[in-house]
Amino acid sequence: MGSMPGTELILERAQRVIEACGRADRPCATLSYAQSLDGCITAQAGESTRISGEESMVLTHQLRAAHQAILVGVGTVLVDDPRLDVRLTEGQDPRVVIVDSGLRTPTHARCLQLERATPWIATTSRASEESRERLQQVGARVVTTAQNSTGGVDLEEVLRQLAAEGVRSVMIEGGAGIITSMLAAGLADQVVLTIAPTMLGGVRAVQDLRQLGSADLRPRLEQVTTHPLGDDWIVHGVFRGHGMTS
Repeated sequence: MGSMPGTELILERAQRVIEACGRADRPCATLSYAQSLDGCITAQAGESTRISGEESMVLTHQLRAAHQAILVGVGTVLVDDPRLDVRLTEGQDPRVVIVDSGLRTPTHARCLQLERATPWIATTSRASEESRERLQQVGARVVTTAQNSTGGVDLEEVLRQLAAEGVRSVMIEGGAGIITSMLAAGLADQVVLTIAPTMLGGVRAVQDLRQLGSADLRPRLEQVTTHPLGDDWIVHGVFRGHGMTS
């Protein structure tokens, strides 16, 4: 399926940011997720909630095709069991990276079953050897990082290891813990945010940044554009300090 009206500019801008990053230490990181008007990504914790429309879903798959890797937290895998592939457009499936400090990823997870680059599961030294072997037996690569300040996976180290493997772009799809950690650590370069015309009153996409960063932490977007797409609105912006070339 080709690009729909309203998506070409978003894709072009996102690609320009990726090309402008030019770092050797970590790939360009794109936050891309859907939320309600009141900033929620699901109606209830542990529950899968469809938010965006069909046109926005196509854009999501086009963005996946534009990135070499796609990163999610284990909660997303457990609740949604997503394939994290490219089905609604042409392009190559990105490498799957699951952040999973306790190695709870099931071996039957759909994102581990597809034929593509070896999936990564990022964990810490706390994970059991039995769990490591269980996931390695189904073809996953278990990558160990140091623990961050809250005892979880060090996302910056994950990005550095991806860069060392030649990965230049990674798409971050969630969930809330991953989105918040990326923002608190200043690791996100750009965002492609889908806003759906609904209210959920549920789990907010961005949690308390002050618990993970400084008290005055306020990630701010520059070069912001908004685009209607179906019933949704798409917001694209570059995080301050991560500007792209003109």
